[in-house]
Amino acid sequence: MFSTSLLRVGSKLIGLLLTRKGHFNTLGLRNDFGFPPGPTTKMNLFQSVTSALDNTLASDPTAVIFGEDVAFGGVFRCTVGLRDKYGKDRVFNTPLCEQGIVGFGIGAAVAGATAIAEIQFADYIYPAFDQIVNEAAKYRYRSGNLFDCGNLTIRAPWGCVGHGSLYHSQSPEAFFAHCPGIKVVIPRGPVQCKGLLLSCIADQNPCIFFEPKILYRAAVEQVPTEAYTIPLSQAEVIQEGSDVTLVAWGTQIHVLREVANMAQEKLGVSCELIDLQTILPWDTETVCKSVAKTGRLLISHEAPITGGFAAEISSTVQEQCFLNLEAPIARVCGYDTPFPHIFEPFYIPDKWKCFDAIKKLISY
Repeated sequence: MFSTSLLRVGSKLIGLLLTRKGHFNTLGLRNDFGFPPGPTTKMNLFQSVTSALDNTLASDPTAVIFGEDVAFGGVFRCTVGLRDKYGKDRVFNTPLCEQGIVGFGIGAAVAGATAIAEIQFADYIYPAFDQIVNEAAKYRYRSGNLFDCGNLTIRAPWGCVGHGSLYHSQSPEAFFAHCPGIKVVIPRGPVQCKGLLLSCIADQNPCIFFEPKILYRAAVEQVPTEAYTIPLSQAEVIQEGSDVTLVAWGTQIHVLREVANMAQEKLGVSCELIDLQTILPWDTETVCKSVAKTGRLLISHEAPITGGFAAEISSTVQEQCFLNLEAPIARVCGYDTPFPHIFEPFYIPDKWKCFDAIKKLISY
């Protein structure tokens, strides 16, 4: 059970609440791919998360951040310094109960707060599955739009990290892609991370925001310190090409970027690289337009291949671009096994597996 301190926090929120729509109309967020005027600073991915949360807490008095260990910064330091800056009533720890974390977030969001919940690892989101799928995703629908919890954003570190093994490496996005009523977003770097996270927080639907934890310190970019947004459900064409379309999200984008360079140098093959960014609802138009041009498609993700989101993309493209295809659609994904520890290098869809798939596509 949640402690009485959380109940006190909830009661204090009632006096602060504003409607999200009215609030975010006054934020001055940039709602395109451009940056707001002003300074930028070098940030890694976890620092861009902190910056987005800082912007939100500063501009929205109803915003609260809660989860396991977030009060002292979290295991990946994404909330470091925020409790000291904004107080223990706005950034606070919860019991180790993912179902309770999301349930509390739903209640706070329904009451009007901007609720930002952290699940410490995406692998541990499953105890909250019922709350997300049967409550958060359906709240608006079952009330005939009288009530909703669209102010809820759920963050979680996601994907393999090199040594995470079974319970710290999973990519569960496909589980939630089957659930209307929520949005699922995965960034590839610090600039996208901050913009997409702020878009999730501002969105009128509950969002799940998966953060590639292997990139928390590895990816570094110049990121605006002010708030800005990147549109959800809009894929980004990172590199244009004419021979093969490559689709991925999160960490795998960096793998495919290297594969695209290898294909150009070794095979003379021009690859078009697309970052899907939003898993649900996904940008079918951008992907299908690219495949109609190239005639070939490779999709890659770390999650197991059977029932992975690559299967949904493949099915949609086959239906809409059948006459444009020059080769069967290729999926390079994780195996249908639990995520291994010492065998992780053999499990992940690395550049060599993806490169071999491109060779097969071209020679078909």
